[in-house]
Amino acid sequence: MTYRNPVPTVDIIIALRDRPDQPIVLIERMNPPHGWAIVGGFVDYGECLEDAARREALEETGLKVELIDLLGIYSDPSRDDRQHTISAVYMAEAVGEPKADDDAKSVGIFSAWQSPNQLCFDHAQILQDYWRFRTYGIRPTIK
Repeated sequence: MTYRNPVPTVDIIIALRDRPDQPIVLIERMNPPHGWAIVGGFVDYGECLEDAARREALEETGLKVELIDLLGIYSDPSRDDRQHTISAVYMAEAVGEPKADDDAKSVGIFSAWQSPNQLCFDHAQILQDYWRFRTYGIRPTIK
């Protein structure tokens, strides 16, 4: 019997705590699907989610992050057209100047409720949940 299981991923919303209003870092993806995205990627075998989050942030932006909290788990089977993924989305803070590396074509810094037009995956919903939580303290609802 062959089992098909969802693939674990992490996404990290990085707030720059050394800038006014603590804007967040997004990356423009180098690989398909093209567009803007929250920093993140696949969890390696034998790696815990938190270590994967720190690794992906460092690989894609050059920033060493401090994980602050878990925003939520996003698991809609259609969230990624390539395959069924389940993402643990972390809120993190960092200082310094992000730079595009690894899978990132470029990086952008965005203020509250500001985001690029072409967001990949379900990242528009995740960012809406994030800004609502950061502004009003309201956590995403379980669907």
